[in-house]
Amino acid sequence: MVGTAPQNTGEDGVDAGVGLTALLVAAARAIETHRPDSLARDVYAEHFVRAAPACAAWPVRMHQVPDGDGNPLWGRFARYFGLRTRVLDDFLLDSVRAGARQVVLFGAGLDTRAFRLDWPPDCVIYEIDREGVLEFKHKVLAEVSAAPKAARVTVPVDLRAGWVAALTDAGFDTAAPSVWLAEGLLFYLPSAAETYLIDMVDRLSTPGSALAYEVKLEKDLLEYRDSPLYTATRQQIGIDLLRLFDKGPRPDSAGDLAGRGWSTSVHTPFEFTHRHGRGPLPEQNDALEGNRWVFAHKTRP
Repeated sequence: MVGTAPQNTGEDGVDAGVGLTALLVAAARAIETHRPDSLARDVYAEHFVRAAPACAAWPVRMHQVPDGDGNPLWGRFARYFGLRTRVLDDFLLDSVRAGARQVVLFGAGLDTRAFRLDWPPDCVIYEIDREGVLEFKHKVLAEVSAAPKAARVTVPVDLRAGWVAALTDAGFDTAAPSVWLAEGLLFYLPSAAETYLIDMVDRLSTPGSALAYEVKLEKDLLEYRDSPLYTATRQQIGIDLLRLFDKGPRPDSAGDLAGRGWSTSVHTPFEFTHRHGRGPLPEQNDALEGNRWVFAHKTRP
């Protein structure tokens, strides 16, 4: 069982806009799963891709890509998503081993960590996303009889709306340590929404809690308009990521957290490419140049 299916309230699903990027990541995870040197495995990912008419013809294995790893989208970009999945998997599991028992996934999309990672038996996974995305996800997982490996609670709400009340109403315990994840999310949100999210995570977290998120540091995203990565994504699958990203200035969320008693570290993805021996490396006109992965731990009130 995968829980109670959310009711459709007419919100966008996964077939357009930012929702379609969830399918892009699912296709990348499917390709990564079938690599002989895979960094992360997600056996459910290809089922999402095949279930959505908008992307049913996308590749889910590398041999389905004519130019293989030389393809900027299904080679380098997909490898980036595979690396990111592995690094954040490790962060979440390390956090629950350290004592967190609540996992909150912001913009959970087609994330299947509740189903594919080995969680402690008393762990609760909260998945926050729009109604239509969670509805699609529920349908596909039910069709393959997927069973979560921990208690799983879906929280159908737009992150620009009242997600705090929705989360606490769903059972989130503000007195217990938690680990929070905003994977591939914040650069789609207005700056004010990111500031609010960081502020609320701090207020809802006890010492011993942790947070991981991804940001982009470029002052002008359009400088990379003609990068191979963005060009291939537009031309091959019709997703214009730069049109979807928020163009406003970004807050210094890592600095804000540090001022609130969190220890923070900021990393380039390339650091983890070297650590794991697989993943993207820097190149000219690189759309990944400004990407940063931030890890934070709340050490004091």
